[in-house]
Amino acid sequence: MLAFQYIDNDASLAALVAQYREAKLLALDTEFVRTRTYYARLGLIQAYDGKTLALIDPLAVSNLAIFWALLTDDKIIKLLHSCSEDLEVFAKNGTCQPNQLFDSQIAASLCGMGYGLGYAKLVEQTLAITLDKGESRTDWLKRPLSEAQLHYAANDVYYLYNLYPQLVEKLDENNRLDWVYQEGERMTQGRLDPPEPDVAYLKVKNAFQLQPRQLAVLKDLAQWRLNRALKKDLALGFVVKDHALIALAKKMPKSSNELYKLSELTEQEKRIHGKELLAVIANVSFDHLPKPLDVLALKTGYKVAFKRIKQCISEQALQHDVPIELLGSKKLIHEYLQWFWDGKTHEKPLILTGWRQALVADALEELAL
Repeated sequence: MLAFQYIDNDASLAALVAQYREAKLLALDTEFVRTRTYYARLGLIQAYDGKTLALIDPLAVSNLAIFWALLTDDKIIKLLHSCSEDLEVFAKNGTCQPNQLFDSQIAASLCGMGYGLGYAKLVEQTLAITLDKGESRTDWLKRPLSEAQLHYAANDVYYLYNLYPQLVEKLDENNRLDWVYQEGERMTQGRLDPPEPDVAYLKVKNAFQLQPRQLAVLKDLAQWRLNRALKKDLALGFVVKDHALIALAKKMPKSSNELYKLSELTEQEKRIHGKELLAVIANVSFDHLPKPLDVLALKTGYKVAFKRIKQCISEQALQHDVPIELLGSKKLIHEYLQWFWDGKTHEKPLILTGWRQALVADALEELAL
């Protein structure tokens, strides 16, 4: 059984942070609950500096500010695994993002160990240890946490810290250590930006189907939904679902009678939000209509161009032993193609920056698109 400290008061946290400030490497993880909420609810923070493994109880500690400050300490490498959701937690709870970020999942990809490798698989491959994942569905907000739950949480940073040297050694052999830090910096960008209600409609599925007047309605509806979600801390889909917003924007009901005929809205959505939805639609201004959404995949020549770019990147991925999903995902290919078709007039796409540029820029330049 791993030894750990359970930190549930400010004095213990202060002593722990004083020690961690001297660390060169800090393995981190978070446990949280997200079912119906807009933001994940933080239930536990795990940290290990090679000396003291701590489980920090954010429900008991009154002020985590000194801990969050560690995340921006330039002298400490922050080691996490598949950290996208952890970064959300840091943004919401600590209003911060870690610098010197080393994501072991990305590192494993760049070491030729496979793309999207789960933590248990990574531990097995590097340390030949099989982890028990039996507590993965724990309610981390419930107290007290059992010994089994606490030890499960402790494992997530203990073995992470211990497998780190193997990853660094492999990365150093291929001069790829800096690539991991580049990816870490990229992943943190924009995470402290507040939600933007004015452009929320752009993320509604199938918004491209709508005409400008309908888009104007969708824009106001999506703005209303996001503001409601933030106020009530509800996931967007638990306010009103995307397909219901699309139906409202297309049909623009003017009365309760018309709204209640819409099969796309649930009875609960009609009952709880019906009056507000009708008020939003009634107050839409059509003076300055949004432009129709430009969908890349619907453009003439898209399929041929996409296929050529993907083939080109696949060849480079194979040649350099980098997973294509990391080197040039569908999203990155779309970003490149949009930039190319826009006349290369705006900021360079990600695939033409950093470590990716050295691998694919020349090959892409030679493509006939």
